[in-house]
Order: sequence, then structure tokens, then C-alpha cells
Amino acid sequence: MKSFKLQILLLVLLGLVLSDMIYYRYNALHLYETALHLNKNPYFIHVDLDDYKMYVFKNGEVIKTYPVSGGRVISPSPLGTWTIISKSDWGEGFGGTWMGFNVPWGKFGIHGTDEPWSIGRPLSHGCIRMYNKDADELQKMIPIGTKVAIVKGVFGPFGDYFRVLEPGHTGADVLMVQRRLNDLGYYHGYCDGKYGEGMKSAVHRFQKDHKLPISNKISLTMYERMGFIPME
Repeated sequence: MKSFKLQILLLVLLGLVLSDMIYYRYNALHLYETALHLNKNPYFIHVDLDDYKMYVFKNGEVIKTYPVSGGRVISPSPLGTWTIISKSDWGEGFGGTWMGFNVPWGKFGIHGTDEPWSIGRPLSHGCIRMYNKDADELQKMIPIGTKVAIVKGVFGPFGDYFRVLEPGHTGADVLMVQRRLNDLGYYHGYCDGKYGEGMKSAVHRFQKDHKLPISNKISLTMYERMGFIPME
């Protein structure tokens, strides 16, 4: 009997540890910190890649505005809301500063640059670039755990348009489709923003059930069937 109770206790503890690890990955906070309201971070960062401006909020008010650069069309910035999970001092190409996000499909963050002429343009590999002095000031000001919202276009996480998705694609749009297919009961893998084999199987099952042509591509018709409606 004692052995059985011990096994149950160990399973409960293991479940709590795993839950905390998953929660921390997405929120940069431990479950107990949220439960006990220990997070007193007053900061929030909003990055608008239509205007290439960063707005730093403290207690709901804008205290700083910085010019920034975002990703190219072929290497877009991760749209959505993320958490700063690391800060460090990187080399010259990154202006000496790095603030990393918890994006599951790649390494993205905020940093300085040795190409100051790129600020105000879509010329990065997906990260948010700043002038070195601005990035240094921000890194000293902003604590780990700060939320960062990156927006562009009128389609939310999809940006300016619904991209035709194919296996091998990564991004915020892939992540949104995975989550929608998960909600609908088709996708059961980890939602990581990567279009792999598991997602392809889910896409085919959805297409079959909704009498769509079986294809690896996710086009506008399938977006609409999943409930994503263009908002122009």
C-alpha cells in the first residue's frame, strides 16, 4: 500500500515538473510565480513592422520609442506575442547585445547591428534590429520575462496575406494553422511552427473530410474552411 502511494506521489510530482517546464518555455515564468502573483514586471514591448517602430510600455504608458528593422520577405520576423527568455552580450555583428525570444521554430530576438543603414527597412534575417546605443539602453532596462508583440499587416499572425504553405515552411502562420488543426482534432503533434510530416497527415485528413483536393499545399480555400477569413 505504501509503495502504491509513493508511486502516485512520484507521478504527481513528475506531472508538476513537466507542466512547469512547458509553461516556462512559453511564458519565461514558473507556474508558482504565476499562481502566487510573483511576476511584477511592468514592461511590455510592441513592435510595429509597418512603421518600423518599437514602443516600450511601462505600467501601460509608452516611455520609449525606437526605430527598428524587421525581416525580409524570404526571412520574415516572427509575428505574434513572445517572451524574452535570455539576455547576453554578443559580437560586433549584433551590436554587442542580444535579447532572445521563445520562438519554437528558430532563434529570433532583439539586437544591435553593424549595418545601421538597415534600420527602418525590412532587411534582417527575422530578428528585430536596433541602433547599437538603443539596443544597449533597452537591454539594461528590460528584464527577462518581458512580453514582446510583433505585428505587421492586417492579417494578424499571417502578416499582409495568407501565404500558400508547403512542407518545409516555418513561421507564425504555420503555428496558427497547427493550433487550428489541433483544436479541430486533426493535428496531435507539438505546435512548433514547422510544417513537417505530422502536419502534412493532418492537412490531408482535413482535406478529405471537407471534400477538398488532397494536396500538401494550404491555399486560400483551405484557410477559409478552417475559419481564417481575410480581413482587408
